[in-house]
Amino acid sequence: MTLKLHKLIPLTLLAASMSITAAEKNTTLSLNDIMHFETLKQPVISDNGKTLVVEAMPDRGDSRALVNLVESKKQFVIAGGSDVKVNSQGSFAIATLAPSLLSQETLKKSELHSGLALLNTATGEQQTFEKVKQAEFSQDGLFLAIWFEGKDGKDSDGKDSDDKDAKKINEKDIGSGFKLVKLSDKSTHDFENVTQFAFDRVAKNFVVAINDIKSKHHAIKKVNLVNNTLTQLYKSSDAQIGELSLSDDAKWLAFTQGSAAEDRDEREYQLSLLNLETNELKETPKDDDWTLNQYSKVFFSEDSLRLFLGRVPQVDKVVTLAKIESEADLFDETVVTGLRNLKVWHGDDPKIKPHEIKQYSKEQKRTYLSVLHINANRIVQLADESIPDVQYGEQQRYLLATSDVPYQKMITWAGFYQDVYLVDLNTGRKQQLLTQHPSNEMPTLSPNARFVAYYQQGQLFIYDIAGVRRHTISKDISVSFANEDHDYPGNAPSYGFGPWLADGSGIIAYDKYDMWQFNSSSFDGFMLSNGEGRKTKTQLRIEGLYEEQNAPAEITQDQTLLIHGYNEATKADSLYSATVGVPGLTELVDSGAKLKVLARSKNTDTIVFSKERYDLYPDLYTASVTSPNNAVKQTQLDKQRDGFDWGSAELVQWSDADGRQTDGVLIKPTDYQEGQQYPVMVYFYRFMSDRLHSFPHMAINHRPNFAWYADNGYAIFLPDIRFEVGYPGASAVKGLTSGVQKLIDMGIADPNAVGIQGHSWGGYQTAFAVTQTNIFKAAVTGAPVSNMTSAYSGIRHGSGLARQFQYETGQSRIAESLFQSPQKYIENSPVFYAERIQTPMMIMFGDKDDAVPWEQGVELYLAMRRTGKDVVFLQYEDEPHHLKKYPNKLDYTIRMKQYFDHYLKGAPAPQWLEKGEAYQEYKSAK
Repeated sequence: MTLKLHKLIPLTLLAASMSITAAEKNTTLSLNDIMHFETLKQPVISDNGKTLVVEAMPDRGDSRALVNLVESKKQFVIAGGSDVKVNSQGSFAIATLAPSLLSQETLKKSELHSGLALLNTATGEQQTFEKVKQAEFSQDGLFLAIWFEGKDGKDSDGKDSDDKDAKKINEKDIGSGFKLVKLSDKSTHDFENVTQFAFDRVAKNFVVAINDIKSKHHAIKKVNLVNNTLTQLYKSSDAQIGELSLSDDAKWLAFTQGSAAEDRDEREYQLSLLNLETNELKETPKDDDWTLNQYSKVFFSEDSLRLFLGRVPQVDKVVTLAKIESEADLFDETVVTGLRNLKVWHGDDPKIKPHEIKQYSKEQKRTYLSVLHINANRIVQLADESIPDVQYGEQQRYLLATSDVPYQKMITWAGFYQDVYLVDLNTGRKQQLLTQHPSNEMPTLSPNARFVAYYQQGQLFIYDIAGVRRHTISKDISVSFANEDHDYPGNAPSYGFGPWLADGSGIIAYDKYDMWQFNSSSFDGFMLSNGEGRKTKTQLRIEGLYEEQNAPAEITQDQTLLIHGYNEATKADSLYSATVGVPGLTELVDSGAKLKVLARSKNTDTIVFSKERYDLYPDLYTASVTSPNNAVKQTQLDKQRDGFDWGSAELVQWSDADGRQTDGVLIKPTDYQEGQQYPVMVYFYRFMSDRLHSFPHMAINHRPNFAWYADNGYAIFLPDIRFEVGYPGASAVKGLTSGVQKLIDMGIADPNAVGIQGHSWGGYQTAFAVTQTNIFKAAVTGAPVSNMTSAYSGIRHGSGLARQFQYETGQSRIAESLFQSPQKYIENSPVFYAERIQTPMMIMFGDKDDAVPWEQGVELYLAMRRTGKDVVFLQYEDEPHHLKKYPNKLDYTIRMKQYFDHYLKGAPAPQWLEKGEAYQEYKSAK
């Protein structure tokens, strides 16, 4: 079955023209074209499914917001718009107006301000606001809250610029201007000195916290969104108001407050609960063991019976450095050593120091969840320092909690584990369910809090909370629920669970291909997809369900579901329907392309999805969840390809050195001619064949741009790599060499012009491969590990984690420590085979790499230099693992292409490659 699309009529309203104009026919794709090429970001659809908004973002330049009326097919454009939102009725859309790229490049940071555009989708009228830092619609879409930046004339330390002796005020305590707009008539409520605001979820009330420390004016004001009236709820001369939350029954306002005279970092807050019907403050329980600080959030449950809040054991005092103030202080050991710069690394520290430092800010902001049962006026502490993480949900009796505290030390070498608990909302009692459970296998709690489903060591379980018993629901099923492609050390992970039935009577689970429905009372299961997945080698998963924040999607018996299928043989996606409780599938769309379901409207069955191939841009379509074959195309960005010959992509299959069938993607060059041999660019990581129908990422970064290389006479090859534990390097070589040989045998690859490029893990494989084979004539390796013996005890500077776990249990797949098996670390390290390398190599690293120590590149460079090999090293200053600064990304892209053009196509070597570049210091432009 093929996807049927309605023809889109010409746009009747267009506020700005496409940033990409149609090129002349058969124009060669240039870097400038790539810079301007627009990519659609995550779309948003109104609750009623009538308006679709999305940001179109070029690789370099200014975004624009596209606002589509789904039924009339009208489109509005907000020039410079990003971060788009739409109200529930689809009648208004907003977009951030960020400073233009030119402004960012030419103005000081203090001169850059973001604005806001408000679009009326009925009239096309646009209204703009300046210096906006945040904007939100009310839940019913009738009001818009606009929060402005602070007033000019305020110093960053919070003092008036003309009052040098004024008390220093934390900038987070300083409020700014605010506007609440009633969208129907544009009437407003205007406020000053606002530090916090909140809508309730049923759009009955809106509140703002006003804090003016200088004038000693602190207040909470409420707007009744039903009659648009303003009321002052609370005021104080000395209490700084913190967080705000409104209950959905319109009865309660919860807020925190603390002494404005105290420093914010040391301020202790108290919880206040205001009855909006009587305007009386309810006294809440006090607790000697727990208090609130500046990071304590408060929020109500949807039934308004519980108030959740984050608490801390104490508010820590700010530690200040010693200070030398007198002659005696110069020789005072306590004062002088108080100025030391020292970090003590202890062997029994739960976290190594770099990880502890990286986590410090997060831990400073950590609070521990508790719940106030409003009717009983009783607070129950749910989380604590030993079990710090509670997974919030709307369940009324239990929640799941986790703790990695016992395993923080072993993270260094063994990876991530946690204990899993049930925590009782009424008592705070914790019942341990799982011990040393992999952190990436979080159990799931039924909506009625009666059952917990989880995966462990290849089996699926349901735990009956009341019965205090677990049931192995997969024990009599012959197919595996463990990942069949797992090629890492240790136990294979699962394919995960789908949604629960809303009444908790069952849950969906996945094997590699099929969907299973299990009953949580009888613990029986059946194959919801009726075996169609495994029969056709199609991975089937439920898609297109609406999910609220903090509320996973749920399904009901007899509900029609949208099912996404990925076929392993064709690498194409399909869409099906299935009925909860009834085995079997109905095919809706057989696309021959890649389909991605991106959004669903809250109150209708409208979904948004994209369809793409290598030669088809992933434009957006809307359709009913039950009839995606009647989709309507909503965007037209495929027109960006007009005038370019995009080439084509096809699937290639071969047997590797171990006789396993292996897949890969071959992208043929523009104007490909049968029988002609071409230079080949090999790009890879692990599994790549699922990109057969992927549109190329039109960006300039650390990877080769496939469309650009294809349009410049290259074939691009993306092979799958399958690894053997303990031998990652040799595994990569087997997959790469057998795949390249297949292209040579097909007559496509010029055997004297095959290049290879990889980054990070792909960079490691690239560097290792050329120590074992001469099949590649040029190699570019970005951020590679070159010496596993030295990298093993390195640090990931981005997270502060040690790298040991990556080698023992992770991506490097050695499965043993360096001390248990040093020979494997040597055998898999390129640097020890540098004398074998016959392939010219270019190494690239950012010298602030936050994942792989950049010294790994230095080791490889020095080894090749010492052994007289053809090597060049690009060191990009102040860059992390992936280049971030656009000049550096563009420079690397150009040099990479020049490098391959020289070695694979015989182009003259650029001077930097032939003679290098001498060090030079540059004077910054004024």
